Amino acid sequence: MITEIISIGTELLLGDIIDSNANFIAQELTAVGFDIHYISTTGDNFRRMKEVLKIASERSDILITTGGLGPTDDDLTREAISEVSKKKLILNRDNKLEIENYFKDKNYRMVKSNYKQAYFPEGSEALSNNRGTAPGIWLDDGKNIYISLPGVPEEMKYMFKNEVLTRLKNIQDKNIKSKILHLFGIGESDLENKIHDLLIKQSNPTFALLAGRGEVNIRITASGKNMDEINEDINNAEEELSSRIGKYIYGTDKDDFPRVIGNLLEKKEMSISVAESCTGGLLGSRFTSIPGSSYYFKGGVIAYSNKVKEEVLSVNSKILRKYGAVSEETAIAMARGVKKLLKTDLGISITGIAGPGGGTVSKSVGLVYIALSTSNDSYVYKLKLGGGRDWNQWMSSQYAFNYILNYLNQREEKK
Repeated sequence: MITEIISIGTELLLGDIIDSNANFIAQELTAVGFDIHYISTTGDNFRRMKEVLKIASERSDILITTGGLGPTDDDLTREAISEVSKKKLILNRDNKLEIENYFKDKNYRMVKSNYKQAYFPEGSEALSNNRGTAPGIWLDDGKNIYISLPGVPEEMKYMFKNEVLTRLKNIQDKNIKSKILHLFGIGESDLENKIHDLLIKQSNPTFALLAGRGEVNIRITASGKNMDEINEDINNAEEELSSRIGKYIYGTDKDDFPRVIGNLLEKKEMSISVAESCTGGLLGSRFTSIPGSSYYFKGGVIAYSNKVKEEVLSVNSKILRKYGAVSEETAIAMARGVKKLLKTDLGISITGIAGPGGGTVSKSVGLVYIALSTSNDSYVYKLKLGGGRDWNQWMSSQYAFNYILNYLNQREEKK
C-alpha cells in the first residue's frame, strides 16, 4: 500500500527544528513492508494544508500526518482532514472527558480552547495519547486511511507504537523483513561496483546502499507469505555478500562499533583503556555509551597537552622534543603508558591534528596516528583524513575501533 508522510508545522519550514518524526515513521513503516513514495512538509496554513492533503489523497492509500493537533488557532490538521475527506467534525464526549481528567490530574488550568481537541471527523476513531492532551485520529473513508499524530516526538512515538503500528500490520497483505549489514573501510561507489550485478538483477530480496556516519550500510529486504522462506532468502543474500565483501562487514542490524568491540572484549575477558589527544575523549565516550561497558573498559586519559602526556602517561620528553606530539613514537608511548597506568590488557591511543588550525607543511590537518599496545607488541597506524574538525575526530574514533576489531579477530584466528 502506497503511504505518504505529511509533516505539519511552520517551524519545520523555517528550519527551527529538524523533522525527526518523518524519519522515525519512515523507518518503522519500511521495516513492516509499507511503500513510502512521498514525504511532504507544509506550514500551519489552512489552504496549503488542504492542498497537500488533497494531492496526497489522490496518489497514496495511507496518509500519515504529524503536528497541528493542539488547541490553538493555528492547529488546523483536524479541520483540513475534515474538509478533504468530506467528514464533518463532531464532538467525542469520551475524549472530552479524558481531556478534562488530564488537566485535573495534572492540576493544570484548562481553557475553553482545549475542547477543540475532542472534535473528530465523523466516522473516525480517537487514538489515545498517554503522553499529552492531543488525541490522534484514525479515519478510513473507504478510499484513504488518514492517520493523524501529534507533532511532539515523545507523544508521536508512543502513539505510533501503541495505537498505530498493530492496526497497520493488520491491513498489510504480506510479510516483510529487513537485515542491515554495517561496513567500514569501503566507499559507497566502490561497494556499488563490487556488487553491481546483484543490484541490477535484484527483485526479492532487494538491496539498498545506505550512507552512514563514516561507514556504509546495506539493507537486505525480503517479502512474501512464508517467514521461513523470507529468512532463507535473507540468509542466502547475506552469504553471497559476505563472500564478496566480508572483510568490510563488522556488524548487523543494531550493531555499532562500540557494541561489537565490547561484546568481543567481554567474551575474551579482556580489558582496554584509552589515551586521547585530538579526539578529546570521544573514543572513551563511545565505549561507555554501552551499558555494562565497565566490565571491559577501565578508563582513559585525555592527554591534550604535552605536560599531561609526560606526567600522566609517562611519555618520555625526549620523544616529544624529537618527534613531536603527533608522531608514531608518541602514539606508541601513549598507548603503552595508559595500558600500564590502568593495568589493562590493551591500551589504545589517538594523537593528531583535527583542525582547522595547527597544521604545518610536514604535518597537515587530518594527520592522525593511532597506536594499539598489547601484551606482546605495539602497533601504530597513520591516517590522512580530509574533513573538518568534527569529521576528523569522528573518523579517528571509527578507525580506532576498526583496528581493535582487526586485532581481536586476528588473535582469534591464531588460536
